Amino acid sequence: MSEARASLPRRQLGRFARRQREENTSLTQEAVASAMQWSHSKYARFERGEPGKVLDRDLVELGKILEIPEHQVAAMIELAQQVGEKTWYNPYNDLIRANFDVYMRLETDAYSMAIWRPDLVPGLLQTADYAKTLNRIYFPKESEEEHDRRIELKLQRQKILTRKKSPVAVDLVLHESVLHTIVGNEAVMSAQLRHLADMGTRPNITIRVLPSKVGFPLGMAVGPFVILDFEPNTHGVAEPTVVYVENYTGDMYLEEEADVRRYRSAAATIQRVALDAVASRALLRKVRKDLAQ
Repeated sequence: MSEARASLPRRQLGRFARRQREENTSLTQEAVASAMQWSHSKYARFERGEPGKVLDRDLVELGKILEIPEHQVAAMIELAQQVGEKTWYNPYNDLIRANFDVYMRLETDAYSMAIWRPDLVPGLLQTADYAKTLNRIYFPKESEEEHDRRIELKLQRQKILTRKKSPVAVDLVLHESVLHTIVGNEAVMSAQLRHLADMGTRPNITIRVLPSKVGFPLGMAVGPFVILDFEPNTHGVAEPTVVYVENYTGDMYLEEEADVRRYRSAAATIQRVALDAVASRALLRKVRKDLAQ
């Protein structure tokens, strides 16, 4: 990855520090820089996620100044160690998801998202019952209270779709098989399909269905992915697009231009052969009606 631009881990590190400073303290950038014995310009570059050397002891000291819990400082150090990698997989995924919420922070800050799901309804558009059914299978040892907390987190996460100020724009394509794969029971699926049809009427959400009859428009089976785009910052510079590729054993975050171009092309092809939004909504409602019979 080129050193001319910030990597995904570095941007996340800077964004997290900025939020901690703004939300949990009354400190200015100048005050933090002074406490760190850094120049103001160096600390400002750090918060913007620009390239630059940051030592573990720097992050420990920053954690003290910004009143960041020790477990989150440890997550920051792990994340900083990934700076410069082209992509990163799942060795630290539990740590990052628990303490740093990399993907959810990307999701929250995204201006638009193009999503392809050949397997199930994405979390942003799952009903509570649909999500709870999947959670109980995937996390069989968790208590009912833990399952409820997972649902609360998911519903909180979904607010980016309906918030009054700049709701994220979502362009989702589902494979037709998702509509016919029963999660829970017919009542759960019926409610889920109704929810999709209703959400698809929102101006910031487009939901399309890829019919089974079109086969494999890319010539091979392609797993789920999300293309996240961001608005320009106050300096007029947009953060690089990120492609999130979800896998059972580990996830990837791709930023290289060649990777982004390839996934944009894949998304465009899938969108082109999918049903349009109106026809897709009609199909969602038809399958829902069939389930109710």
